[in-house]
Amino acid sequence: MNLPVSPELDDLRVFCTVARKASFSAAAEALSASAAYVSKRVGVLEASLGTRLLHRSTRRVAITAAGERVLAWAEKILDDVDHLVEDVSSTRSVPRGTLRVSSSFGFGRQFVAPALAALSDSYPRLNVRLDLFDRVVDVAAEGFDLDVRIGDDIAGHLIARQLAANHRVLCAAPAYLARHGMPESIADLEAHACLAIKERDHPFGVWRLDAGGETVPVKVTGPLSTNHGEAAVQWALAGRGIVLRSVWDVQPLLDAGRLKRVLPEVTQPANVWAVFPERLAQSARVKVCVEFLADAFAQMRIGEGEELPEYTE
Repeated sequence: MNLPVSPELDDLRVFCTVARKASFSAAAEALSASAAYVSKRVGVLEASLGTRLLHRSTRRVAITAAGERVLAWAEKILDDVDHLVEDVSSTRSVPRGTLRVSSSFGFGRQFVAPALAALSDSYPRLNVRLDLFDRVVDVAAEGFDLDVRIGDDIAGHLIARQLAANHRVLCAAPAYLARHGMPESIADLEAHACLAIKERDHPFGVWRLDAGGETVPVKVTGPLSTNHGEAAVQWALAGRGIVLRSVWDVQPLLDAGRLKRVLPEVTQPANVWAVFPERLAQSARVKVCVEFLADAFAQMRIGEGEELPEYTE
């Protein structure tokens, strides 16, 4: 009786690299191996599984339907093995495997994406996947290693490391304020066109503002609302209302005079955090990513001049 042969982990890793690169030569370069070796290992894996995983041609490599299923399983298996190695290793310093990161649309596109690209260059054994959402991600339940989020309301069962100091401010175009006047109190906002945003941790239509250390909620309304912060900023620039946005987003517009602060003494805390499950507290890939992001955001002048708490295990 011929029993099925279990695939080798190294063969799964080679196959995943070929599938991601869609090229034997590119995979060979990434693995510091020869193209012949890569092709042989994929062939051995196909033989052990009894199915074709890749369509080969002179120009490109395409994954088969069976290959797609094997790829999904292989990535999970290799990820679990990497976590196992990290958990029992006494030297958790070299990150490897797949790092799954989530963040919000605007901040993720503008700051997280370029920082992760630089992280990938610095750690070639680390494969980084970034997903952007307009909602708060359940990091553990949705299979992410790390969520980069703005806002200080973080569940107690998660570990959070502050990456940058940040707060939101109220602002509007000079043209809007010329037509409708400058609000003199938080209560005055109820009579203005406010640009509400349904974005991750924002309670839609309610702004919880900090005034002299006291949190003051205000119900805001207006003819325009959106789930995308960049759209709200564009409306504000067009003189359509008052917007509540992070300083990293609107400070250049304030400096240029295209927007003007409304109620300058009023803010909303919205620091930038790396949030991850407790089980990944000792993960080399998470620790390296957190430190890398903190340094990258400091160089990008997010929260410039404000010292962050020291990161310890």
